[in-house]
Amino acid sequence: MNKLNHIAIIMDGNGRWATKQGLIRVKGHEEGSKRVREITKYCSTVGVKFLTLYAFSTENWKRPKMEVDFLMRLLDRWLEKELDTFLENNIRFKTIGDLSKFSKKLQKRIQKTKEATQNATGLTQVLAINYGSKDEIIRAIKKATEQKIELSEDNFNNFLDTYEIPDVDLVIRTGGEKRLSNFLLWQSAYAELCFIDTLWPDFNESELKNIIDDFYKVQRRFGGV
Repeated sequence: MNKLNHIAIIMDGNGRWATKQGLIRVKGHEEGSKRVREITKYCSTVGVKFLTLYAFSTENWKRPKMEVDFLMRLLDRWLEKELDTFLENNIRFKTIGDLSKFSKKLQKRIQKTKEATQNATGLTQVLAINYGSKDEIIRAIKKATEQKIELSEDNFNNFLDTYEIPDVDLVIRTGGEKRLSNFLLWQSAYAELCFIDTLWPDFNESELKNIIDDFYKVQRRFGGV
């Protein structure tokens, strides 16, 4: 049977969900943050070891300043509220991406959450924030060059943000688009890809269960026969 250690989700459709409801876009992000808790808790109960969520990309800085500022505040509030959820469910919190562009206050909140959950032994939730796969790969090459290490396929993982995290088994993108959008390109080389029309705020554990059930029906060959 396939092993499902690592699910990665591109949480797309928050803005469109809000527009359909006659609301401003940021209300969609607010609603979408509630789905994160539901999906994370579900994954923690079905044996998934890592759940990586694409929360804010390196390209998202191009959005209107009001929306970006709201997302930064939302992330800060969300981390404060979710700490109890992490601790109650034995969930470890990690991030990937370049955190240096965030405010000192938000960086401190992120670090505090990581430290408070570092001994959890259940699911690891990974937030991809100010993350882009191309940026990650360039930073990895720079690290290796500074250390004068010759890169190979075997050691390249050691320089990525995900160096402690196994490759992705299943990528899910909500919202109807069918692209990876610069998300975990190296780590998803042999991942199963699932693109669904459901907007992220409408996504639920029942739909995720069906996707996981389908994953276990696939024969993964990794280039073999």
